[in-house]
Order: sequence, then structure tokens, then C-alpha cells
Amino acid sequence: MNTLPLGDELQALEGRYSVGVYAKRPLTIVRGAGATLWDDRGRAYIDCAAGQGVANLGHCHPRVVAAIQEQAARLITCQEAFHNDQRARLLSELAALLPAGLERFFLCNSGAEAVEAGLKFARASTGRSGIVAAMRGFHGRTFGALSATWEAHYREPFQPLLPDVRHVPYNNLEALEAAVDHTTAAVVLEVVQGEGGVRPAQGAFLVGAQRLCRERGALLIIDEVQTGCGRTGRLWAIEHHGLEPDILLLGKAIAGGVPMGIAACGPRVQGLQPGHHGSTFGGNPLACAAARATLQVLRDERLAEQAAAKGAWLLEQLQTLPSRRIREVRGLGLMVGIELRERAQPFLAALQERGVIALPAGPTVIRLLPPLVISREQLALVVAALREVLA
Repeated sequence: MNTLPLGDELQALEGRYSVGVYAKRPLTIVRGAGATLWDDRGRAYIDCAAGQGVANLGHCHPRVVAAIQEQAARLITCQEAFHNDQRARLLSELAALLPAGLERFFLCNSGAEAVEAGLKFARASTGRSGIVAAMRGFHGRTFGALSATWEAHYREPFQPLLPDVRHVPYNNLEALEAAVDHTTAAVVLEVVQGEGGVRPAQGAFLVGAQRLCRERGALLIIDEVQTGCGRTGRLWAIEHHGLEPDILLLGKAIAGGVPMGIAACGPRVQGLQPGHHGSTFGGNPLACAAARATLQVLRDERLAEQAAAKGAWLLEQLQTLPSRRIREVRGLGLMVGIELRERAQPFLAALQERGVIALPAGPTVIRLLPPLVISREQLALVVAALREVLA
């Protein structure tokens, strides 16, 4: 008879049959609601990871669940060779919510796929091959997205990657001016670097990048896979700086937990023809229904405004923690990084022991990406746990 507890048995099964590309924590999550997760033994955790920034609405938001259930009973898949009611309505609603000009969309299944689409569209539109991205930037692990990603340990095992990709220091407009020339198809930037340590961009840098792209014929691609959907205190992080990118990339939270990526294109994206790109599951009715419900909840529950208020309170609390281990606390909305003077992993484990799940952002940064619906009481418990483990 097998005497292993269920959680241990499940973890053993994953260890036996997974290819091993994920560093697993010894924890089996089986249920979620709002900003709370439960493991297989019934213990509750405050979720400050949100599925890597996916669960902005919290886990299993009732309106998203209802939309998925209703659509699943009607039609799950419908390839883009045919029109579909949910897809058409989602595209129209996206155009109404995004800044003027971003009104044509490519629908896919993840943020990395959206990045791939953006890079292809930029090359097709400009006839150029060069891509300029930022040091510490992270855009995904597929080949094009990985080429734009900076960190060496992600890139080196798979080189050679795409040619003609350059990286410049983040927030260094002078270096960007030197890098963008007549061969540049696109500049790819994040408004807040997530994986790179939760580092907000300077407004002058982003606005300067937009000006350079206009002057030199390149496209500006803004990657909002992590910062979109209210995360930074605005519905889209570009609103903090009045940006008008040529391509805006969305993913993670856009469909309330169902896989979806979007490349939103402005008028400078031209020359695309049938067959230039595609996706078997992109724009499927199930994901579109979930995304429509997600956008409605973001508006109705004013979650961007909630993120701004809760994030300001959280930053203030964290910046006053009396710990010499903390080098800097930074962030925007409910996207917060605590940079330490030592490695973050032991403190992530200690937080988990105290019922708080958080993320790393590089080797020395604790990253907090809680659902935007998290309560002040839960945030206070997170601050208390951090005070304890960092003392």
C-alpha cells in the first residue's frame, strides 16, 4: 500500500515525469480565491505572486468563472479563418480601452508569443532587421523574445540567437540615441522592468525613445505583459507617461488566468499580409470570453485605482522597515521590489513558512505582485511577515 501523503505523491509524480526546467518549491497548491491560495493540506497562503502576475483579479473571480463556463458550453475553439462573436466584441472593447491609434490586434496565447509577433511585425513594416532592447530587460524565452532578453544565463545555452539585436543601459537616453539608426526596426522596452529587479523607467527616457523612433523610422514596442491590466495603478502603464507606442504587448492578466497574449498595433505597423503570422489557438472564443469579463471587472471594480492606493501604502510601509538587509524598495502600484544586500531565496522560503508566497526578481530582489483585490488587512500581514524575516 502506498503510504505517501497525497501532496508528496503528487510532487513525486511531477518530479518523475517533468523535463526539469522548473525549480519547484515543496508546495502543492490545489485551490485559490481572491488573494488566497490553499495547499493540499488545507493551509492558506497570502498570494503575492499571482501566478507570475497573472491573477490581477484574484483567483477564480466569479465573473470570469461564469464567462468561461457559459462559453465552454457554447463553443471553445474557432480558428481565425472564420469570424466569431466573442472575438469581434473583444477587439472592439480593446480598441475603446487602449490609447487612440492602437486599434488593430493580433491575438495569441502568451506574452512571449506577443513579443514574437511584435518583432515580426516591426521587421515586416520597416524592412529593417535591427532590434534595440534594454539591459536587465526580460521579454520571454522563445527565440525572438529571448534574443531581446538581456540576462546571460537565459541566453547562453541557446546561442546563437537572432542576429542584429543590441542592448543598451536602461534609462540611458544617450546610449539609446547612439544605438538607434537606419537599420533599426524596433526599440523594445518595459515601463517597469519586472524580472530585471522591478525597476521603473524614467519618463524622459521613454518619451525620448518614442521621439527617436519617430525621427529615425523605427517602431516603438512597449512590453506591458506584466505591467498591464491595472498592475501599476493605471489600466496601462504607458498612461503614466502619455506614451503612444506603435506596438503594445499584453499577456499574463489579460484573460483572468486563461492563456492569452495580444499585440496591439498602431498606424505605423503596415504591410502585413495573410500568412505573415498565425496561431492555432489565438483568438479562441473561450479566451476571448474570459478577456472580456476581465476587462469589465477591471473597470467596474476600479482595480487600477485600488492598485495605486494600496501600492502607495505598501511602498510607504516597506520603505520604513528597520532592516539593514534592505538596500532599496521601489515599485509602481502593486508591482514592488525589495532589493537586498544578500540573496533573496532564503527569505522567500522564510516568507512561505509564514504563509506568504512571493517571487524573486533576479538573485537579490524580493518581488511582490499580489492580486489587485488583496485587502489592506492581508497587505498588513505581508508587511509583518517581511519585518519578521528581514529583522
